[in-house]
Amino acid sequence: MGVRLVVVDDHRLLAEALAAALQLRGHRVLAVGSPAGAAADLVAGRRPEVCLLGVAAPAEPGAFDGLRRIRRERPEVAVIVLGPVGELRGVAGAFAAGAAGYVPSDERIEVVERAIARARAGEAAVAAEVLRGAFDQLLSPAPESDDDAVRLLRLLTRREVEVLARIAEGEDTAAIAAGMRIAASTARTHVQRVLMKLGARTRLEAAAVAARTGLLDRVARG
Repeated sequence: MGVRLVVVDDHRLLAEALAAALQLRGHRVLAVGSPAGAAADLVAGRRPEVCLLGVAAPAEPGAFDGLRRIRRERPEVAVIVLGPVGELRGVAGAFAAGAAGYVPSDERIEVVERAIARARAGEAAVAAEVLRGAFDQLLSPAPESDDDAVRLLRLLTRREVEVLARIAEGEDTAAIAAGMRIAASTARTHVQRVLMKLGARTRLEAAAVAARTGLLDRVARG
């Protein structure tokens, strides 16, 4: 079954080529546009399930302003960023802004299509090596203040804090369940509650919140 898509890229020809390839594979492309900053306006007037967002310079200031707007105004739309992976801070920035996935811009159409399927299912659509690098970048910023950490700690139970720490270490649900000696279904529930309480769509976004506020550092200090 095809997916309803909006395809946007900083390079118009790339957006049109990708849209054409996906249409041939049975997907419904609702709009094609350029540059990446136009994504929010294109999404606003339509009902896509996934937005493909091609960003030429993800590390540049304001690169993901449109993505943040989509997350505010249309949080049900999963946004997959297509971009370079040489600058991992840009990859981390995409997830901190609320991206559901990140695919190297030179990947094959089959990889893009698999990412679309994962994002549509509510899963993280990102290669393992990109994920590890992005986690390293997400966890490196200096904490903003203890105030935010205290506020978030009041929302989380002790077990949820442990789950968040494991998320920040890059553990998947199976690893969390094994490490905490709980059922996978219980681990999955804890993860969902952590995401909900932090206002995060993805695990990477939750890790970004924890890093930005210094929440886990505060827990470690006791």
